[in-house]
Amino acid sequence: MIRLFFFIPLLVYTSLICADPMANETGPELDLSRLKPEDEVKKNDPALTQGPDLWGIALTFRTAEIPFAAEEDTVSDVVPLLFYEDGRFFWRGLEAGYNFAEYERWSMAVMGRYRYFDIPAEFQNEIRGNAYDLGFRYRYKASPELNADFELMNDTEGRIHANAKANFHWDSGDWDLMPYATLRWKSSEFNNHYYGLGIDQPGSEFDMTIGGTVRYHVYQNFYLLGRASLTMFGPDTYRTSVVDTPNQTELYLGIAFFDDKRETKPQFLKSKPYIRVAHGKATPSNLGTIIRGDKESDPYGNRLTSTFYGVPLSDTLFGINMPIYFTPGFVWHHSSEVQGSFPEYVVAIKAYYTIKWPTNWRVGVAEGLSYSTEITYIEQTEMDEKDYRASNLLNFLDFSIDIDLGDLFNSKAMEDLWLGYSIHHRSGIFETSSAFGRIKGGSNYTTFYLQYHW
Repeated sequence: MIRLFFFIPLLVYTSLICADPMANETGPELDLSRLKPEDEVKKNDPALTQGPDLWGIALTFRTAEIPFAAEEDTVSDVVPLLFYEDGRFFWRGLEAGYNFAEYERWSMAVMGRYRYFDIPAEFQNEIRGNAYDLGFRYRYKASPELNADFELMNDTEGRIHANAKANFHWDSGDWDLMPYATLRWKSSEFNNHYYGLGIDQPGSEFDMTIGGTVRYHVYQNFYLLGRASLTMFGPDTYRTSVVDTPNQTELYLGIAFFDDKRETKPQFLKSKPYIRVAHGKATPSNLGTIIRGDKESDPYGNRLTSTFYGVPLSDTLFGINMPIYFTPGFVWHHSSEVQGSFPEYVVAIKAYYTIKWPTNWRVGVAEGLSYSTEITYIEQTEMDEKDYRASNLLNFLDFSIDIDLGDLFNSKAMEDLWLGYSIHHRSGIFETSSAFGRIKGGSNYTTFYLQYHW
């Protein structure tokens, strides 16, 4: 039944990430020659920053058919997605990369992609199986609407697969429709591992996926997203003892906030880039307790120091003065008597709202991804209590409040310098996502920071 339900909207959708909405869309092209007169003035204003080609954040619900012999037929995930593209760098959902060569109709990129391994949810915390693929992509732009992609990818263990894709983008008013087709070649090592499960050896083989994504512009920055796909396995794959279907279906539905489709590109922004340096301590308290101001202290005094860089995306959200930033961060966890020192990497999108009473205050919230190279003591303790296998990759939230020191002290020397307090939060979104190890809980650190805009 689920196959029939997916196939009906199949040609009405396209690209999420190996599952992401818009991973195959090329994004808007900037034509500086078509700027409005007022935009031409902004372009020459050194106080303004040129905005990115594309930005967005989405929350989607993914349902996929389990291709293996199991009591459950489907598995579901909550999937938060980030989108940012500027120049040669792109981050689209669970796909990111850099175009190192571009020439008229073709480009070449080094890239990475997150890939799901669909097994029953009850086994995902222990078995995992979701993978990171790295490789190269050659893209040929046959027309403004049609791209042809050729990819050579391998997972972190060197198992190779290759993709040949055709991506079409149709744009009309508030609708974006992006159908696609992919022919994938899987090496013997890749197919034996991910589809033979170490039990059977189907060997190298092809499979084919057809599908598409639809994006509907509802109002200003608010959008609806959807994606459906059907993957057809080769006979050697679906005739193994562990695969019990010749096809696998997949569906995504979600909401998103993107740059307003009605705006001309590029945008010239008043918001300035920033650098933020923070330092703080861990707490065993949960997020709600911290916000209520009743947090406990970590008896071992585990600490972190972080640096975040803010890239302006927009001055407004829904017409409200609410600057939006793309903010990658580097976090250093200091050693203590219960853990060693190690790094954590963060990428997020953050919004700020300013309150001008009696001086300038801001509240901020960020959503993103956090990858910690080791599991912190405070996090491992909670995982042990709940009998979870910890996950290095987790959802990231940052809540902050800060004050404009230049305005507070009426000081030119402190202009654009903010002093703030923030909560650094990692969690698995209540067991809703296999990308985060299907766990509940995580860790919290409270920090003080200085943030400078220039």
